[in-house]
Amino acid sequence: MIPASFDYSRPSSLEEALAVLGDAGEEAKVLAGGQSLLPLLRLRLAYPTTLIDIGRVAELRGIADHGDHVFIGAMTTHHEVVRSPVVNEHCPLVALATATVADRAVRHRGTFGGSLAHADPAGDLPSVALALDMDLVVRSSSGERIVPAADFFVDYLEPALEPGEILVGARVPKLGPGWGFHYEKFHRTAQAWATVGVAAAVRRSNGTVAEARIALTNMGPTPIRAVAVEAAVRGAAADRNGALREAAEQAAEGTDPPGDLHARPDYRAHLSRVLTHRALLAACAV
Repeated sequence: MIPASFDYSRPSSLEEALAVLGDAGEEAKVLAGGQSLLPLLRLRLAYPTTLIDIGRVAELRGIADHGDHVFIGAMTTHHEVVRSPVVNEHCPLVALATATVADRAVRHRGTFGGSLAHADPAGDLPSVALALDMDLVVRSSSGERIVPAADFFVDYLEPALEPGEILVGARVPKLGPGWGFHYEKFHRTAQAWATVGVAAAVRRSNGTVAEARIALTNMGPTPIRAVAVEAAVRGAAADRNGALREAAEQAAEGTDPPGDLHARPDYRAHLSRVLTHRALLAACAV
């Protein structure tokens, strides 16, 4: 199918992009890597009046160590994130999950910020952002504001971006020593969205789980923190398979998994328990 007609702008600076976005109104769309937006345009599930291509805005690309957190620019590609020594050292869960995104071709074009701003609950990075309590940095012509990941994903494909705002990057906290990480994902093919995914961060102390952060992919209209699992696993022996399995049985509590051609809701609930157990085992073993 051919997309509906739209005006096209390709600014070379963030200031110019924000000016164009402000003038274009609420029906404008920002194009980053295009791996999610272009299919929607072709299917006419999205029909913006103006498409603003920020591919040449160099100031939105890059990874920087800021002491207590790592800043990842919105236009940084998945490939750059996966290969970054800074990301792998200080926030390995981001690298682990990003390495599972689609295939190599998509990872070379798709962008970190684009995945977050698209706010697809089947995407891998929103659940990671939630598990790590990232802060999302958004900017408009009137200034900058910080949105915690817990508040950023409002509903299905609906991020907390106001008209005229662009996501410019994410602040990823450094969790420090004692933490183990894992991203477990079930999907039919390399290019398919996750049927279910689990982002796990576990802090061990004296052989037990002192703290856990678990977030689920594709178990509702937004990524979901598995708070019941986090509470159940706290204090459990990190090397006891049975204790981790018992905690993982709470994974589907409070979720609203979708039903589609790929899986029924009850099957996704089952997968969430199985994958959470695997993620906990792997994170505790690190």
